Amino acid sequence: MSRRSLFGALARGALVAGLALFCLFIGLLIYDSVAPPVSTLMLGRKIEGKGYERDYVRLKDIAPIAVASVIASEDARFCANDGVDWGALHEVLTKAGKDGPSRGASTITMQTAKNLFLWPGRSTLRKGVEIGIALVLGKIWSKAHTIEVYLNVAEWGDGLFGIEAAARRYFHKSAGQLDAREAALLATSLPNPIKRDPAHPKAFQRRLAANLVARAQDSADWVDCLPR
Repeated sequence: MSRRSLFGALARGALVAGLALFCLFIGLLIYDSVAPPVSTLMLGRKIEGKGYERDYVRLKDIAPIAVASVIASEDARFCANDGVDWGALHEVLTKAGKDGPSRGASTITMQTAKNLFLWPGRSTLRKGVEIGIALVLGKIWSKAHTIEVYLNVAEWGDGLFGIEAAARRYFHKSAGQLDAREAALLATSLPNPIKRDPAHPKAFQRRLAANLVARAQDSADWVDCLPR
């Protein structure tokens, strides 16, 4: 797929999202005020007759080092971007092969949009819709609310969602009691939560986590878009 085609597909996806922005804006306000948000994967499991484990927890009740670890691992410019990291996205698109981008350049806001509203899988059309929704979220949700929702809908294992349930399953403690190593192991499992086990990490994940510990501790001071 050519870069021109990729940008065209993204533009079409963004247009589709744009046509639904007003409805989305109203829907988000209602959705967010009624109950803790759930992801499409959670809803899918319910439809299939499967259960899932998730205990919604407020941001203030999550260990700050765990929040910093996820931000440092998933979206280091979370506090600075408008929901989309345009520089990273442009780099991914310009390096894309004929089958499209090999990675998504997704910010935490984009991942939140995908988890809450979109279907699994990859396509440039879906990425365009994801971008449009992320931009809306970036306007109407605070950074604190966005990261809180993300940490509560992220998948951490088969049928396991949210950092509270993950902390209790893997480390037998609440999300507020996580230490730097545990937080790093949880954060580095997010790209592949089905295969990466934070409680029994393989050598590659242990190396990623060890590197992340230092970055997260440094970032704890510059995550200034969140309440202390």
